[in-house]
Amino acid sequence: MKRFTCGELVEVITAYLDDALDEPSHAAVESHLACCADCGHYLDQYRATVRAVADQPPEKLSDRTRDRLMSAFRERRKP
Repeated sequence: MKRFTCGELVEVITAYLDDALDEPSHAAVESHLACCADCGHYLDQYRATVRAVADQPPEKLSDRTRDRLMSAFRERRKP
């Protein structure tokens, strides 16, 4: 079974939440989350952020909030 590092898990978290990982990768994420409290906490924070943002139509978010979120997503995507 593949083993994810914390950094690798962060890279696939959206695919994990979207149920878009193949079964071995999904199982590897589950295994990592079962033994890594920090990544479990990260996942909880990510889910809370998604819920908070999803409750607000994009036009209701302040420009500052929208810019900070977009900047964070762009920075995470850089190789």
